[in-house]
Amino acid sequence: MYAIIETGGKQLKVEVGQSIFVEKLEVEAGETVVFDKVLVVNNKTTKVGTPYVEGAKVSAKVEKQGKEKKVIIFKYKAKKGSTRRKQGHRQPYTKLIIEAIEA
Repeated sequence: MYAIIETGGKQLKVEVGQSIFVEKLEVEAGETVVFDKVLVVNNKTTKVGTPYVEGAKVSAKVEKQGKEKKVIIFKYKAKKGSTRRKQGHRQPYTKLIIEAIEA
């Protein structure tokens, strides 16, 4: 059984027991999050929503909050000595473990 959910502007295919990384959610570790924006549910038959499947929910437990590895952004203009800029960015994330899919 799997479902396709929408969170953080992205669509993810999830199954029970799977761990996923999503855009940061404002919840604490150990809490439960319920996603009601379910696009597709596949059990024995496939249900496709228009745009969402009615009554379908995916519940997940928050394992941890964190930040990804640093990405270095280096901008410069060729042959111009003073226009060099180095910047770093660490994207925050929430790690979830899928507990149940209800259709």
